[in-house]
Amino acid sequence: MGGSKKRVVSKTSPSRSIVKANDPNNNNKSVTIESPIVSSYNDQIRPLLDTVDRLRNLNVMKEGIQLPTIVVVGDQSSGKSSVLESLAGISLPRGQGICTRVPLVMRLQGSASSEPEIWLEYSDNVVPTDEEHIAEAISAATDVIAGSHKGVSDAPLTLHVKKAGAPDLTMVDLPGITRVPVKGQPENIYEQISGMIMKYIKPQESIILNVLSATVDFTTCESIRMSRQVDKTGERTLAVVTKADMAPEGLLQKVTSDDVSIGLGYVCVRNRVGEETYEEARKQEELLFETHPTLSMIDENIVGVPVLAQKLIQIQTTMIARCLPKIVRKINHKMETADLELKKLPMVMASTGEALMKLMDIISSAKESLLRILIQGDFSEFPDNHSMHGTARLADMLSQFSDDLQAKPKEVREFLIDEIKVLEECKCVGLPNFIPRSAFMAILSQHVDDIHAKPVEFIKNIWDYIEVVLSSVITKYSENFPQIQPSIKRAGRNLMGKIKEQSVDRVVQIVEMEKLTDYTCSPEYMKSWTEKIDGQKSFVDAVLNDKTKPESVFVNGFGNVKISHLREYHHAHLLQQAFDMKMRITCYWKIVLRRVVDNLALYLQLSVKYLVNTQFQKEMVAEMVDPKGGGGVERMMEESPLVASKREKLKKSIKVLKESKDAVAAIVDQ
Repeated sequence: MGGSKKRVVSKTSPSRSIVKANDPNNNNKSVTIESPIVSSYNDQIRPLLDTVDRLRNLNVMKEGIQLPTIVVVGDQSSGKSSVLESLAGISLPRGQGICTRVPLVMRLQGSASSEPEIWLEYSDNVVPTDEEHIAEAISAATDVIAGSHKGVSDAPLTLHVKKAGAPDLTMVDLPGITRVPVKGQPENIYEQISGMIMKYIKPQESIILNVLSATVDFTTCESIRMSRQVDKTGERTLAVVTKADMAPEGLLQKVTSDDVSIGLGYVCVRNRVGEETYEEARKQEELLFETHPTLSMIDENIVGVPVLAQKLIQIQTTMIARCLPKIVRKINHKMETADLELKKLPMVMASTGEALMKLMDIISSAKESLLRILIQGDFSEFPDNHSMHGTARLADMLSQFSDDLQAKPKEVREFLIDEIKVLEECKCVGLPNFIPRSAFMAILSQHVDDIHAKPVEFIKNIWDYIEVVLSSVITKYSENFPQIQPSIKRAGRNLMGKIKEQSVDRVVQIVEMEKLTDYTCSPEYMKSWTEKIDGQKSFVDAVLNDKTKPESVFVNGFGNVKISHLREYHHAHLLQQAFDMKMRITCYWKIVLRRVVDNLALYLQLSVKYLVNTQFQKEMVAEMVDPKGGGGVERMMEESPLVASKREKLKKSIKVLKESKDAVAAIVDQ
């Protein structure tokens, strides 16, 4: 390292320096230059920084667009704030424990004026201050944001510094990482701080300035562990090593071996000590790295605050150039999205006529949607919501009802006993081989009564489901008018209530009319009865004449049935009649059940179609225009606070995004 040039800085003003270069051709030549940060500027860099600064002034980050930002992290008392002081040339709060308790966003900006402008912003407050009182102002503002104790807060405090020679540079100083809470701190102080840090360093646009103390083992630093979680290769991480004068031994090996993957490299610095001026601190720093036996061996390209400043500006400039196309795309996308959302919002109604037309449009759109869902089987409007696939769900419900209704009931009584009892009560003077029609109708009526509740329950479930579909459709098409949603939903419920009541009455009629007569034109009845009645003689013989007295006998359609209980009935004609009626009612009942299902299916199709094509629009309009029903038309003229707030927010977003687009376009076009 002996051949490297070393610089000695003589005392001059804080913003300018006299550099004496050991030049072989011009000994002790003095050159007046700008301060280290300012000297790094050129015409290519300035427009990029100005553009990003303009975007920050527009608060485009509130629109979800991340900007390249230098985020300063480090373990507690690693010297973060001191590094920022050296870079900016201003005093920040210093002391024991956590000095930084909120995200301190430092926005530095050059100014042509000789008088610096310094102010703080937080929670809509603007607090002017000056160079002499910056630290006190920051401490006071921090107490307001995070409390006067030792807690931390995620709410940012922004420090604006406009002064001659200052760079257009934004840095965020975050609280130092501490694991053990001290008195006055919450028990979860580590979780709070680590969560805050991860929020700021996670975006790919963030440049992580990891402040490490030379007095510790870098591999044990919590800030290193966190930065590696979001930047595994270190391509966004620059390490600044503080307190080099306190632990010089082994520092060269630490920064050259790079055991912790710092992709952007290291810079070793000596921070200001005690009451040193920034100018004196820089002079002592340069002397330290030039004359110290160990530290002088470190390459001069990675030592000193001026080098750190230059690296930061170069890195930020590179990051800006890399991110700018992505920022442009995001701005365009978000502006298009916001503009589309604004157009979707309802127009402000100026008259009752406009409100009525809009109401009719809502109801008409909802009607068309119901037509697609409940009749046409078009589910494109709700492709992923299977509950809104109306025709499919109605078919499922009908199929389930049919299966339940026609399921073979468990025999709870002994075979033919019901038929025998009915025949004995319906017997009359007449020929013995004729079945009294009254007996058949009595058995049929019992069967109808047994299943009476199932069709009624089915139709109620159907309309409950359709009501859910109707409510979802109404909600969707009236979402821009929340002020009328209670009224229009109530109108929908009232309509469904009427239809459900009408449908229940109709279904009861469909079921009850099966008691009126025993009729079918289906040839299946005679065919099935003929097949089953063939076993009548053998059945009666098994009961009365078989000397082996079997306990059971096989009957077509019933399997093995017990017959021993029938031997107490000695009259063959009674058993013949009971067997005949059992076969007749069994064959006929299958037809009845299918007829009930068919009738309900046809009625369901007709009533749903009638609902969508006729009743829905008529009833909904009548309900909404009736003042007694809530005055839906008049209420549409009152824009809800929610919509008004959303409209205003979208307008502001579009304005910010348009201005941001213009700002970016100026630099992209160059």
